[in-house]
Amino acid sequence: MKKIITASLLSVSVIFASSLKEDATNAGLKAIPDSQSALLKLIDNPKNPITKAKTKLGKKLYFDPRLSKSGLISCNTCHNLGEGGDDGLEAAVGHKWRVNPHHLNSPTVYNAVFNNRQFWDGRSPDLEDQAQGPIQASPEMAATKQHVADTVNSIPAYVKEFKKAYGKDVKITFEKITDTIGLFERTLVTPSAFDKFMNGCPSAMTPAQKEGLKTFIQVGCASCHNGVGVGGGMNIINATAEYKYMNVGDFKGDANGMVRVPTLRNITQTAPYFHNGMVKTLKGAIKEMARIQLGTDLSDKQTASIEEFLKSLEGKKPHMKMPLLPASSDTTPASDLN
Repeated sequence: MKKIITASLLSVSVIFASSLKEDATNAGLKAIPDSQSALLKLIDNPKNPITKAKTKLGKKLYFDPRLSKSGLISCNTCHNLGEGGDDGLEAAVGHKWRVNPHHLNSPTVYNAVFNNRQFWDGRSPDLEDQAQGPIQASPEMAATKQHVADTVNSIPAYVKEFKKAYGKDVKITFEKITDTIGLFERTLVTPSAFDKFMNGCPSAMTPAQKEGLKTFIQVGCASCHNGVGVGGGMNIINATAEYKYMNVGDFKGDANGMVRVPTLRNITQTAPYFHNGMVKTLKGAIKEMARIQLGTDLSDKQTASIEEFLKSLEGKKPHMKMPLLPASSDTTPASDLN
């Protein structure tokens, strides 16, 4: 009799999981493919296909502070791959230790390849284009195109690696350098328990996480946080009420008041929240988002349930070992702290 009851409970659990997976799919949620070939097809750039040589080079450039004016700031400074892919600050701190003048929070670079647009206002179409912005922005890395190109071209080991990655006739321009950084960023994908569940493993998520997913869908969170990125598209801010910290910083979205929806992948590791980093806890972010976007005052039980689901989006990060950067030469531009 015990075996029969156990089998019956297992059958009910599988049926519930199958129904929940169907509900998630109908709500627009998608998994990171478990097939490497399918994933590569999803993240690759046909104009600049991913290769091991390019990825290895892009990783070094991502970690190299010599691309900044001061020689102190790298892409990894604000998008720390050892943490959540961000910096853990309310607003980014850049050249001369200046806080971002718009009080903008650094978004995570993990899974950013799944965003439809880049930057909070969506002004950039892809990671390659996005990589050009922070390097040149005066409150961030504060470099010029010429400084970046001159720095890389002055380092013999970098020149050799570019030739290996792109061919002996490659011209190492600022755009080629940022394209290579963006290509590396395309590989920063973190499959999670949610993906295993959606790819056919009912036991990958805990019962509490499954119940949280159900709540997430029922209250309407998936209307904006969907797709493979569980976010990443553009949507209007303050849909039903005004964000209580809207006056911190001057960011109001794009010309139409649209803001890029943050990915919820690894959201447990990317506090503080919202575009200006003013919400410190995940519970607070869930409640505030429901209030201003859905017109709903979530109960503590609903909030806790959704938070449990979000834990299933904690992904397995790529093995990350700090790269050894090549030596400068006598012609490498000097750092400038001014």
